[in-house]
Formats: sequence, C-alpha cells, structure tokens
Amino acid sequence: MNVTIQLTIDQVVDLIQQIPQKEKIAILTTLSEQAYAGEVERMKDAEAKMRQVCTERGVDWDSMTEDERLYFINDIVHEDRECNQ
Repeated sequence: MNVTIQLTIDQVVDLIQQIPQKEKIAILTTLSEQAYAGEVERMKDAEAKMRQVCTERGVDWDSMTEDERLYFINDIVHEDRECNQ
C-alpha cells in the first residue's frame, strides 16, 4: 500500500536541511537532471511544432539563421496585430 502525504515547499526544505550534506547534493543533482531533461523534451516538442508551422507556410526551418527564426516567430506571435513600420 502506497501512502501519499502533502507537504509545503517550506516543509520539504526543512526536511532536506535535516539530512547529511552528501544526500542533499544527491537530491539536488537528481532534481536538476530531471528538470533539465524535461526542458530538453519541451524544446524538442517546440522545435517540431515550429518545423510543422514552417512547412505549412513553405519555409524551411533548418535552413534559417537564428535571426530569421526569431523574426519568423515574432511575426507569427504578432500576425493578428497591425504593424506601423
């Protein structure tokens, strides 16, 4: 039988402060690795979606420079607004 308890962030911090330094480092390392892996996965998903949008608009994401990509994304974000340029 699994039991789940609800803890506040302060309670978790207090709990972690009670354990030896070596274990704190292991916990922080694990959390950091998991957060990074999640961020990498989100970036891959976002890039795949941008490739799809580019394909729909006849643009090749992979051949674009970083500045072209930023301009393209900015254009999509603001496509429903009138620009006064």
